[in-house]
Parts: sequence; structure tokens; C-alpha cells
Amino acid sequence: MRKLFRFLRPYGFSITMILVLIFLQCMSTVYLPRLMSDIVDIGIIKGNIPYILKIGAVMLAVSLGAVLCSVIAGLLSSIVSARFGKTLRNEVFIHVENFTLHEFDKVGTSSLITRTTNDITQVQQLVNMMLRMMIRAPLTAIGGIIMAFYTDLRLSIIVVIVMPVLGFSIFVVYRKAFRLFKTMQQKIDKLNRVLRENLTGIRVIRSFNRVDYEQQRFDEANFDLTGTATKVNKTMASLTPIMMLIINFSTIAIIWFGGMRINAHDMQVGTLMAFIQYVSQILFAIMMVSMMFFMIPRAMASATRINEVLEMTPEIQDAAVLREADEMRGCIEFQNVTFSYPGAEHPALSNISFSVNPGEMTAIIGGTGSGKTTLTSLIPRFYEVDSGQILVDGVDIREMSQADLRAKIGYVPQKAVLFSGTVAENIRYGKEFASDEEVAHAADIAQATEFIMEMKDGFDSVIEQGGMNVSGGQKQRLSIARALVRRPEIYIFDDSFSALDFKTEAKLQAALRPEVRESTVLVVAQRVSTVMDADRIIVLDEGRIAGIGNHHSLMDTCSVYQEIVSSQLSQEVTA
Repeated sequence: MRKLFRFLRPYGFSITMILVLIFLQCMSTVYLPRLMSDIVDIGIIKGNIPYILKIGAVMLAVSLGAVLCSVIAGLLSSIVSARFGKTLRNEVFIHVENFTLHEFDKVGTSSLITRTTNDITQVQQLVNMMLRMMIRAPLTAIGGIIMAFYTDLRLSIIVVIVMPVLGFSIFVVYRKAFRLFKTMQQKIDKLNRVLRENLTGIRVIRSFNRVDYEQQRFDEANFDLTGTATKVNKTMASLTPIMMLIINFSTIAIIWFGGMRINAHDMQVGTLMAFIQYVSQILFAIMMVSMMFFMIPRAMASATRINEVLEMTPEIQDAAVLREADEMRGCIEFQNVTFSYPGAEHPALSNISFSVNPGEMTAIIGGTGSGKTTLTSLIPRFYEVDSGQILVDGVDIREMSQADLRAKIGYVPQKAVLFSGTVAENIRYGKEFASDEEVAHAADIAQATEFIMEMKDGFDSVIEQGGMNVSGGQKQRLSIARALVRRPEIYIFDDSFSALDFKTEAKLQAALRPEVRESTVLVVAQRVSTVMDADRIIVLDEGRIAGIGNHHSLMDTCSVYQEIVSSQLSQEVTA
């Protein structure tokens, strides 16, 4: 938790003002019982009405001052905690944006969402309460203890006995609750994961008639979380009756021994009333702290989870000394590249070597799991290679800034991803300030104009979250248009034509060739028809290159390619 307090530094002046205001409020609160004691002992007992009115007016002024200080301190506390939460969310989001896919896989998307929202909210609420209660409670308690000892030293022995008992009770409950709250946040992660999978996979769930199964899975996660939450609440709820019992017995003891001292003329009635109020203030301050303990364990567990994200160093970082690319545009060269996923028994790619030049279309084909998508993911440096080099324009990509490297690339992923917003905004995601003409031209090349114009508002039509209101083929064409509008040096199409019918794919490829003739093009495909006309075809088999060449040469030399072709094309097309 302390590590997160650094984000409060910009609000030092506001926090100082809160401290001053709460200090004045506490001093006012501590001063009031003294005035009340004087009213009773001097005013009421002696019948001095002018004195009662005079001190009563002073008490009213002090009370109004305390209320004003409390309101302003509460307002400032809310502002500081809200801005603290905003800053922390921003820091976590920016840090996560630098994560490689490895870090995303390690933490999990659902957990990252929970940590950025729920966990930060828990810490933000704790900061708000700390600025108001955690400062006020100790000041009130210290002021009450000093005044209680000053008012009557002998009765203060009760306070000395009660304080350790209260402290021990709070410690025992807190220790148990902290472990439970940490478990509770992990179970919120699990519930979020189940809910996210259910919502994103609703079509598959319904098509396989697995709604009951998913309901059962959600119920299990929900009941698991509810059970832990119930345990936590039972644990924390036990603190209140324990504290009330201690406070009530303390009050009985004070009245008992105080009455004996009044009877012996060693104490006045007003003094006993003031002492009771001071002890009440002390115990109330401790109760405020105990209320905070409902929040502290959970916020501490949340803070630990937030720090885990902030302290996670991205596997891929820009080199200390960056190199500029040569004058070449879009040249790619793999030199004995080997890559393994964390924990995998065998490398996903082994000793991959080839080169691609501008003006060439290179296709990558192979069976499922042969490493096609992995290979294309290494070029934008989504993952770090285990050994070997990948050169772009003659420079090792590890010696280039990630921003400069990715600025050269137009990437169309295997799974088309769209964002909520208009059609035009989704295409402009590739080039923020693209003109309307550029957007329309990219859509034309991607064979997307026809269905876009059929939508209600054309290019201003709204795309729902995740592109739920467009088909798979339409998603792919919009993703292709997004890459085309960028006009990059390197195009990577990772199985980006799989949802298109043969006619649309043929038209798209015909329109694409003149558009990308000066760029380097990498096409990952499952269909032989997609790769047949490529300048070069790289055949992958179990992470290794089984053959490189054009369609005709591979038909003569590569058995893996022959098997792929024969499994897809008729004998006439094969010939």
C-alpha cells in the first residue's frame, strides 16, 4: 500500500489543508467537554445564568467551526481520492499497454480488468477514508487521552486497561480478515473470467445448447465468491459487539468509580461528565479505526495486486541505443530464428531463415500448429525470439524502437477485431488523420464499400462493441481496409481471407496487387488458392521450413506442399 502513496505527491497542498482542518476539528471536539464541565460545575450548580449563556454561545461557535472544518475536509478528501484513483488507473493502463503478449497471458485479461477497476476502486475508497477518519481518529484519541489524564488521573487507569484489550481484539480480527479478502479478490477474478467467456462466446454456447452448463459454471463461481464474502462479513461483524461490550463495561466502571469519588467530594459532577465524554471520544476514535478495518484488509489485498502489475517489467523493451533503418523500404530477413512459448516442451519455430523484399508477395502455408501465426507475430515484436535475428531494412528489430518498427507495418490479425464507433473511425484506426477519400479508397480495395453503403448511415454507421452487428467476412474486410489506409512498407495478412467467399477473395486480391506493388507483403493462408499466385511460398511443418519456392517448383520438390494441395484441389487444378 505504501508504494501506491507516491501517487498522492501532487496533492501535497490539499492533504496539508485536510490535516490542518481535521486538527482544528479535533481540537474543537476535545475542547467542548471542558466547556460543558464548566457550565455544569459553575453555571448550573451555582445558578449563574449569564455564565451559562456566555459559555453556551462559545460552545455553539466552536461547534459551528468544527462542522465547517469537517465539511471542507470531507470535500477536499473526496477530490484528492478521486484524482488519486484517476492517476492510478491511468498509470496501470499505460503500463499494461507496454506489456507483451506474454505478460497478458501470464496475468490474464479478466484479472487485468478487475485490477484496473475493482481493485483501484477499493484503494481509492480507503484513501478517502484515511484522509478523513484515519487522521481524525488518532488526533481525537490522543487529545481525549491527554484531557482524560488532565481531568482525573485516577480514573484514567480504566483507559490504560481498556486500550490494549481493544487493540488486541482489532489485531486478531484484522489478521484473519486480510487472508480472506485476498482470496475474495481472486474469486472476483474467476467470476469475471466466467462472465466474460459467457458473454463473448454466447453464440457457441447457444449453438451447442450449453446454456445450462454455463449457468452451472457461473453459479459455482458466484456461490464460491458469496461463501468467502459471507466469511469475511462474519469475521468483521464480530468486531462490533466485542467493541461495544468493552465500551459499555468501561462506561459502567467510570460511572461506578466516578460516583464514589463524587460521594467522597474528590470530584465534581461536571468533571465526571467531561471525563465520560473524553473516554467516549477515545473509544469512538478506536471504533472509527475498527470501521476502517472493514476496508483496510480488502484494500491492502487490492494494493498488492495492483503493485504486481506495476512492478511487472515488460519482457520486450526498446534498446538503450536505437538504430535508424537503412534506406531500404520493407526488407525482412529471418536469420536462424528459434522461438518457444513459455513452458512449452518444444520450440514453436526452429532455425527459420528466409528473406522478403519490397514488391514481392510471400505466402506462408502449413498445417494447423505449424507456426504460421507465430512467425508473423515475431515481426512486429509481439514476442522476443529465443535465438537468431529478424532484420527489417537491415536493422535487428531489437535495436529499433517498437514505435518505429510498428509504424512500418500494416497488420491484419487472424481474428478480426473491431472497436465500438463508426465504420470510418474503425478504418481510420490505421491512420488517424486519413481523409474521407483515403478511407473510401481503402474500403474499395478491401471490397467493403458495397456492404458499407447498404448500412443505414454508410461510413457513419455505428459498429457495436466487438463488431457484433457485422458478419465475419465484413469484419475481415474492414480490418484489411484499416491496414490499407495506412499505406505501410510491410503488409502482414494473417489468414485474413478465410471468411471470404472465393469470388470476393479473387476480386480483393486483384485490387490489392497494384495497391501494394511497392510494399512487402506476407500472406498467411490455409487455402492453396490464396497462395498459388504468390511470388514465393514458404511451407512450414512443425515449426520448420519444409520448402520455399513458387507453386510449380514446390509441387515438384516439397511433399508437404503436395499433400496440402492434393487435399484441397481437384486433380485437374493440381495439374
